[in-house]
Order: sequence, then structure tokens, then C-alpha cells
Amino acid sequence: MNEFSLFTALLIGIAGGVHCAGMCGGIVGSFTFMLPKDETKWPYMLAYNVGRIISYSLAGGLAGFFGQSLTSGNVFNPQTLPLLAGVFLALLGLYVGQWWTVLTHLEKAGSIIWRHISPLSKKFIPFKHPISAIPYGMIWGWLPCGLVYSTLTWSIASGSAVNGMLTMLFFGIGTLPIMLAMGATANTLRVWMRDSRVRKTIAVLMLSYGLILVYQAINNW
Repeated sequence: MNEFSLFTALLIGIAGGVHCAGMCGGIVGSFTFMLPKDETKWPYMLAYNVGRIISYSLAGGLAGFFGQSLTSGNVFNPQTLPLLAGVFLALLGLYVGQWWTVLTHLEKAGSIIWRHISPLSKKFIPFKHPISAIPYGMIWGWLPCGLVYSTLTWSIASGSAVNGMLTMLFFGIGTLPIMLAMGATANTLRVWMRDSRVRKTIAVLMLSYGLILVYQAINNW
């Protein structure tokens, strides 16, 4: 894995921030009402997002290990996973640009498992300390999300558990600004992230790089 791949994962997270705001806006809104009165929101918001990113990283590590097992066992052509990653990156570009939202079907599939996981979050509320928001965020990190599932294909293609974990870590860091802004008054950041020109520019970059990866994988098949 190279630095450009990690940068791409970061870019996906930043571009997906708008999607995260739509998916998690209600969660963050209700989250603020569960905080102790007369306490600043920042420590709790940061702890919640740290928990969320921990779950992303764990999922990335598992996905990377799975991908490593496939390639080491010669089950598939070595270019199969890079091809898959390129296809999903191209689909992510279409998704972020709002040109084709086929990835929403992945979210529906994940909702089956989510029904059994989500009730666990109730054990950690109301919050008595910012640290208690970390496990709460870890649970909500498994919320069905086509953006997350698609980025996990990069972790599968990364070649190892460590690389897979780093991929999702950088993705999670990319989503952090907009998620923190949702719990504060950072209107400038929210407006910038929702600007269609910004979103579509990033979407075009993702789509282009995805198609390049697809071409390279097919060319090296």
C-alpha cells in the first residue's frame, strides 16, 4: 500500500462527509440531548467519533486479513481484488456525485445485522463521562452505510490486516471534520462540504482514479 492509496481513502472520507451528515444527522442531534447539562459538547462529540473510527479500523483490519487469505491461497487471480476496488471506487464517485446511487442497496443488506447490534447502544446512555461515549460510537460505527462498505473493498484489496486497518482509519479521519461540525456551530465548514461544486470535483477525481485502477487491473490480468 502506498501513500496515495491512504490519501484516496482520506479523500473518500472527506467527500463522504456530506453523506455521513445525512445518515448520522439524526443520531448526532439526539446524541446532544443525552449529554449532561451545562457541559461542553466537544469532549463527548470527539469521544463518540473516536469510537466510530475504532470500529471502522477494526472492520478494515478484518477485511484486509480476509483479502490476504484469498490472495495467499491462490483462490483468485491477483488482479481480482484491485479490479474490485477500482470498480467500487468508480461507483463511489458516482454515488458522491449523486449521479447513480446503486450503493444504497448495500445499506439495505446491512440493516439485517444492524437490527441485532443497535440495541446494545442503550447500555451506555445516559452519558456520565466523555469516555462512555466511545463504546456508544463504536456500536454506531456499524450503522449500515454504502460508503463504508465500499471503502472496505479497498481494505480487502490492501493485502494485509494492517493495511486494511490503515485504510479505514484514514477514511474515518476524513469523515471527522463534518461530523464534529454537526455538533458545533461550524457553519462555514458545513456550507463548504455541501457545495455541489466541491462534492462533484471530488467525485470526478474518485471516478477517474477508479477507472484507472480498473484499466490497470484488466491490463495486468
